[in-house]
Amino acid sequence: METIIICIIAGLGAGLGTGFAGMSAAVVISPMLITFLGLNPYEAIGIALASDVLASAISAVTYAKNKNIDIVNSKWLIISVLTFTLIGSRVAHLVPTTTMGNLTVYASLLMGLKFLFTKETEKPKKAREFKGKMLIIVPVLCGAFIGFICGFIGAGGGIMMLMILTMILGYELKTAVGTSVFIMTFTALFGASSHFYLQGAFPDPIIFITCVISTLVFALLGARFANKATPKVLNRSTGIVLTTLGIFMIMFS
Repeated sequence: METIIICIIAGLGAGLGTGFAGMSAAVVISPMLITFLGLNPYEAIGIALASDVLASAISAVTYAKNKNIDIVNSKWLIISVLTFTLIGSRVAHLVPTTTMGNLTVYASLLMGLKFLFTKETEKPKKAREFKGKMLIIVPVLCGAFIGFICGFIGAGGGIMMLMILTMILGYELKTAVGTSVFIMTFTALFGASSHFYLQGAFPDPIIFITCVISTLVFALLGARFANKATPKVLNRSTGIVLTTLGIFMIMFS
């Protein structure tokens, strides 16, 4: 029962983070499974990525129905992220999982503060300041960084993708989150499959199923709320979730 409760709480935080801000479930699930249940880090990351698949997919469907996904302008980012997710997963299998967790923790806090204190806009700002080859080079480089981190530690990909889409590529928040969860659906699928294949064993079924279902349920609720909310409410809600998560994880660490 204790195991199930921990998995449900982990799924709650991961699901709301995915639905609100397109975050990776591993930001919450991995450290909780490792600390409270004593799971092997590599197995915990695989479960977190697997939980991301359906949660991100159902969130993406909700955002797509509200026309808040931009796939065309994100194609090079998608290709790069997926490619380097597989590379990162392979490297993680060879190298002990130790660092880069703090990067995710502080990224959560910084992103939360950004959405809490920056002014929202009603108009999409899909301005592309890059021209020529830079339209390909910039997304590819950003995607390589995001994909490797997602494959290596399973966390941080969604947050960093949101940062790239809003700060560098100029997406409005809803479109950025929608595009992010769409990409994370395939990123998580590639990463989880690679982790389980290289590990050579399927994870604990109770932990796996509970995390997947709880993350899916709360991601659906978060996505529905996010798409109905005004930019101001969504910015503040996203900021509160990310800031709270960041503070919690810093204390937790």
